[in-house]
Amino acid sequence: MNVRRRLIPAAAITAVTALGLGSLTACSGDRAEAANTGKFDVVASFYPMAFLADRIGGDHVHVTSLTSPGQEPHDLELSPQQIASLQDSDAVLYLKNLQPSVDDAVAQSPVGTKIDAASLTTLEEHGNEVGGHAAAHDTHQGEEKGAKDPHIWLDPVRYAQVAEGVGKAFEKADPKHAADYRKNTAALVKQLTDLDQQFKSGLAHTRTKVFITTHAAFGYLAERYGLTEEAINGLDPESEPSAARVKDLETMAKADGVSTVFYETLVSDKTAKTIAHDAGLKTDVLDPIEGITAKSRGKDYFSVQEANLKALQQALGSK
Repeated sequence: MNVRRRLIPAAAITAVTALGLGSLTACSGDRAEAANTGKFDVVASFYPMAFLADRIGGDHVHVTSLTSPGQEPHDLELSPQQIASLQDSDAVLYLKNLQPSVDDAVAQSPVGTKIDAASLTTLEEHGNEVGGHAAAHDTHQGEEKGAKDPHIWLDPVRYAQVAEGVGKAFEKADPKHAADYRKNTAALVKQLTDLDQQFKSGLAHTRTKVFITTHAAFGYLAERYGLTEEAINGLDPESEPSAARVKDLETMAKADGVSTVFYETLVSDKTAKTIAHDAGLKTDVLDPIEGITAKSRGKDYFSVQEANLKALQQALGSK
């Protein structure tokens, strides 16, 4: 399967996050109290990492996220307070090359346990198309190459691989609770395996295999389930598409029977709605799960992924 998708350089994907994460039961409500809690103190870079830490660590961990609920994680620089909380923690869980300021802070931190999720699975280079539908679209101008796609958490299989690595790292760093970490990891991996099966069966038979998104976040998911993602923007959700790209998308939508342009909850839907209106298409939400807010279709990773599956089934004409 040819895999292509537009990426921007890692330095342009700058993202970090402020503290909070209301959906994690182990998270502190006080942004200053990220360490010395009497538990295994974990600082996570953004929601998908914090979710893993919380589920695997259970009652033994205190999780502080560097990304606030509702904050677009491709935006932020770390505050001095956040850097201090990271330095005082027992472990940091992050995704290297997604958030350069986090990478810098981690590199300079004395934290003994540094867990890079990107090292726990495989990453691929993607263009602004991902899947097997590349033949008619080889002439995109300005397609940036050479960057790795960081959105591994949207593929349940890769996310499970990361979970297993995080569990082992917790066991090594906090051996007193190793048995519980192993148990929690196994339960999470099973749930992710079940989710993978839901996507496989739910998307096996559809009228079309092509979907359009604003933010090029769903390449791994598209690969996993035999779909093709066509992204309006690259990995930077705030970038603006060229007029040629918009025209190409409108032509492709007609040729491939695309019914829907997907947008997300943390960035403006203006571009998606403009393109959909001009092409006579519908719009709907496909959530990259970079944060959970009141607008999210679900309260945690699994419920949002199930909502994503339903949205894809409807848009693709699941049979």
